[in-house]
Amino acid sequence: MFRLWIFLGALAGLIAVGMEAAAAHALGPRIGPVALGLVRSADQMLGWHGLALLACGIWAERRGGWLVHAAGFAFVLGILGFCGGLYALALSGLRLPGVPPTGGVLLMLGWLLLAASALRRSG
Repeated sequence: MFRLWIFLGALAGLIAVGMEAAAAHALGPRIGPVALGLVRSADQMLGWHGLALLACGIWAERRGGWLVHAAGFAFVLGILGFCGGLYALALSGLRLPGVPPTGGVLLMLGWLLLAASALRRSG
């Protein structure tokens, strides 16, 4: 399962870089400054949490444990909710009430689970 976290982390990084390039070179004049700010916030969170997924993959391979896998799931769901909700609003005007805040809570939960996995004794 560790390979899944590494794959999804790398995919998140790819999308974050691509969306940031689009924001820098093409989206600004089309969507306006407020929506552009939302895209940039989503890009930043996507990039950071892509790295968190890579960390989950590396940690899961070394040590495993259900907490690190729970962290990976929380990061994936949080990315989909938070970043997906911001992208949807910025790029199409689609409001998904409650989705971005729930995604943000899941991202924080992912960090808590990852921290707990580091403190848990093996065996």
